[in-house]
Amino acid sequence: MEIFDVPYAIEVFPIIFKAMFKTLGITLAAFATALIVGLVLTLLRRSRFKPLAWLTYGFIEFVRGTPVLVQLFFVYFAWPMVPVVGFKMTALTAGIATLGIHYSTYLSEIYRSGIEAVDQGQWEASKALNFSKTKTWTKIILPQAIPPVIPMLGNYLIVLFKETPLLMAISVSEMLLTARNLGSQVFSFVEVYTIVGLLFLLLSYPSSLLVGYAEKRMNNRYMRNAKKVKKENVIT
Repeated sequence: MEIFDVPYAIEVFPIIFKAMFKTLGITLAAFATALIVGLVLTLLRRSRFKPLAWLTYGFIEFVRGTPVLVQLFFVYFAWPMVPVVGFKMTALTAGIATLGIHYSTYLSEIYRSGIEAVDQGQWEASKALNFSKTKTWTKIILPQAIPPVIPMLGNYLIVLFKETPLLMAISVSEMLLTARNLGSQVFSFVEVYTIVGLLFLLLSYPSSLLVGYAEKRMNNRYMRNAKKVKKENVIT
């Protein structure tokens, strides 16, 4: 008996490969949600209205402290039953929303670290120039805070991509569920799960190398800038 049926693997590969694009679509949609919601959480946490800031902090800690799978089941099965605010979502929408909101809590911390790294003089300069809060954030703070943290954001994109198989729990037909359904038809799972594993590796490993390269370039850039500033200070 063959452990790995090559003809069967060749037969099912196009089907799994097609499902891969749905997995990528879910990943990008969830990550876009995380980027937007994460920034909103960061701004709310910095609010001068302390109850709002503490409420945001509590929400972030709660989401980060509970498993994604539990959140996924709650959003898909329990949320529609919540009075007044509850509404039913498709499995795909629930999956994207859950992953997006879950990872937004992590991205909010990354945004916060980037914002806190901006020199205090930039805030004072914007105040001296009589910039509005909106203009201060969009023209001065965020353009300086976000570029340095892009490699960290990229790392979470890869992690999110590898979390998409959880969506099979609510019957979203991403790669893993597609592979399981194919394997169930002929009771042969070695081939389909091997293909899924290789596709995940093929996409995530080069991406991690690219993120590592970007992080190294970013670190080198800031080291050069720091040396330049130090040299200018010595001359003056």
